Amino acid sequence: MSGKPRIFRYDVALDSSWAATSPLGGITIPNEEIEWTPEHLVLAGLCRCVLTSFRHHARRAGHEPTASASGHGVVTRREADGRFAFVEIRVGLDVTLATLPVDELRGLIASAERDCFVGASLTPAPGYSWVVNGEKLE
Repeated sequence: MSGKPRIFRYDVALDSSWAATSPLGGITIPNEEIEWTPEHLVLAGLCRCVLTSFRHHARRAGHEPTASASGHGVVTRREADGRFAFVEIRVGLDVTLATLPVDELRGLIASAERDCFVGASLTPAPGYSWVVNGEKLE
């Protein structure tokens, strides 16, 4: 017997100056077309999503990580259809948390990447690079 799937709904509004607000509150994101393009916001959303996913899984396992991320994307015409789109997306993550067995750490990372629905929604799929406790994870 399968249960009812969870559904998440999100809303945002842009006013006549294209400043963005959320019905949940928080600060207004001004329209700064040069500094914060829509493409920057996609990358920021991806970084925040994978960090949120990682923190969720780490906390469930009894860990309290600190983490940061950076995103990189390349937009050009796709060969397949000639439309402008992301053709390359990379995320670098730098995580600090208690020392874990490598298998457990890899499991947390795999869960974070799998459960980031922003990353799962993008084509091409993002490439992730993880640094944990100062060491690049291969």
